[in-house]
Amino acid sequence: MTIMQPTFGLKTTPMHVPYADIRRVWLEADETPQIRDAWLWDHFLPLAGPKNGDVLEGWTLLTALAAQTTRLRLGLLVTSNRIRPPAVLGKIASTLDVISDGRLIMGLGAGGTLQPTGPNPAIEEYAAYGLTLVPPGEGVDRLRETIEILRRMWTEDEFDFHGKHFTLERNRNAPKPLQPDGPPLLIGGWGNRMLRLIAEYADIWNISGPPHTDFDTLADRVRRLDAECARIGRNPATLSRSLQQIVSYDDPAETRAIVQRAVDLGFDHIVLSLPRPYPDHAVRWLVREIIDPFH
Repeated sequence: MTIMQPTFGLKTTPMHVPYADIRRVWLEADETPQIRDAWLWDHFLPLAGPKNGDVLEGWTLLTALAAQTTRLRLGLLVTSNRIRPPAVLGKIASTLDVISDGRLIMGLGAGGTLQPTGPNPAIEEYAAYGLTLVPPGEGVDRLRETIEILRRMWTEDEFDFHGKHFTLERNRNAPKPLQPDGPPLLIGGWGNRMLRLIAEYADIWNISGPPHTDFDTLADRVRRLDAECARIGRNPATLSRSLQQIVSYDDPAETRAIVQRAVDLGFDHIVLSLPRPYPDHAVRWLVREIIDPFH
């Protein structure tokens, strides 16, 4: 029997963490071949801990780190589609792909939407920054238009776009990304409408693991994504499945067990999210305690 060997990335959430600490981890990861990619997030306020704590802006920080690394694939897990107009985002991403010598992975999500139940931290964050929440269905529709705009910006010399939510006249985007056809597209999400869009457009699907998403839900979402691929005639093997998992420094065996269950479900890529504060030689610890046992 062939045992799947997952690939690994890491995530440094830029919340209550100094820039120097994030830079230290990324530079160590850049020299560690077992780490394929590194990720940030896209929030302006802390989602945990003191509400007045530091948060570094994701795309600005990503550009700084891209300029100081040479090997890592990199991106935001995931970019909120509610923060930047699609064409502005396309220009930012094109620029970063050039700066990084073609290493960007375009992580995208619907962004803040109105939720019928449960806590919604996006309400406070979006109000603080003058952003608006939209119904979930509209969020997915807007993301679909953004994907079309990005791909056309990355491949066409000039075009018009007249969608339900966005309008462009004679868009021109130069320089293009270095990667042919633009950076690969990672989409994060779990709802039925999002999984339909992921099956249609994504190169990579990402979802959070325990405690945010239990394994019964993960298994259900995997089955749903496979069904959406079958609906449109896509081979599900052409869609990479990526799990974002918080690491336990105190119990790495528990993290390894979660990773193994995810691999058994068909996840081929694991993003190891580092809790703060980051220990010295955090990447060396990840390789020894989490990654090497799978190779």
